[in-house]
Amino acid sequence: QVQLVESGGGLVQAGGSLRLSCAASGTIFRLNTMGWYRQTPGEQRELVATITPGGSTNYAYSVMGRFTISRDNAKNTVSLQMNSLKPEDTAVYYCYSRYFSSDAWGQGTQVTVSS
Repeated sequence: QVQLVESGGGLVQAGGSLRLSCAASGTIFRLNTMGWYRQTPGEQRELVATITPGGSTNYAYSVMGRFTISRDNAKNTVSLQMNSLKPEDTAVYYCYSRYFSSDAWGQGTQVTVSS
């Protein structure tokens, strides 16, 4: 089984920064598309950012210019640097992995941004 474990969530004031990390195991990491999604209670899970095996990135419009996704294939990790945080960024953030038809999700980590 693919296992994804997130870390780095917490409470931060508006305008502050957080860095989320996701450690992957049980997969050929360098061949996976990785991503971050977020979800608030009662809402659909929303794509935040993705990164392909080749390093191409894609971002939700709401986070462009503020968030940066990166990967370290030597450590089997993917990170999300979040700057200029806003209260509307408050959500549970989930790490995501895809290899062909196989998807996997982490358990989620809470990010709370206070005004």
